[in-house]
Amino acid sequence: MPTDTAQPCRDPVPTVLMTRPRAASEQFVAALRAQGHRFDVCLSPLFDIVPLSPDVTLDGVRGVIFSSANGVAAWVSMQMACDLPAYTVGRATAAAACDAGFEVRIIAQDAADLVAQMLAQPVCGPLLHLAGLHRRGNISEKLSASGIPTTAVVVYDQPQIPLSDAAQALLTGQNPIIVPVFSPRTANLLAQSGGNAPLHVAAMSEAVAFNLAPLHIVSQKVAARPDSSAMLEAVSALLTEAQAHYNENRRACSPADRLKG
Repeated sequence: MPTDTAQPCRDPVPTVLMTRPRAASEQFVAALRAQGHRFDVCLSPLFDIVPLSPDVTLDGVRGVIFSSANGVAAWVSMQMACDLPAYTVGRATAAAACDAGFEVRIIAQDAADLVAQMLAQPVCGPLLHLAGLHRRGNISEKLSASGIPTTAVVVYDQPQIPLSDAAQALLTGQNPIIVPVFSPRTANLLAQSGGNAPLHVAAMSEAVAFNLAPLHIVSQKVAARPDSSAMLEAVSALLTEAQAHYNENRRACSPADRLKG
């Protein structure tokens, strides 16, 4: 005889898909958990960070620019001088440069803000922008055109990594996913992956949000500032909203059927 095969209700938790390089993803996840959030996580970096060893001369160089903490790490791995003035984008980059021994003179929100602040101060060149192969903002070009000679030096690469099978399964499934996206390039790579899963997105900037348009986005928050702390706030808000939605749905389950887990 047929029997009732209805499944008992379980306490669900949201799933967060992290696509940053692994170390940065793990650090971000730990910060979210420290806030008390419960969630499943899928780590699927879309690119790696590979330090390079370009030939660099510091003859006459009056300072360096870091637009990412990855640039600082790559420079330190080259065992180059760290006693120069540094102009940085983001608090994390500034902290990494300070820890390495640089004298941090500017902490900007983004590339445009950095250029504006540098042009408003008596900054002397020549300078080096120690950057990744994939970079945005045209910092060296804009500074050079405005009278501060600046050369971009590629000190690390960011080779693409395919999404993991687990991440592909999430993106082609039907369950909602929370996705923090930190750069326009990551947004482009994610958009190329396809899939029609409902996404709740935290975007680092409007440029990031724009590149995510091809995906099935049901809600989106743009970080108040282009930094990790603002991204934590945005993802935290998405997790809180998701958990409230799950809690509302749980009321349809009887206590006898609900499994705690």
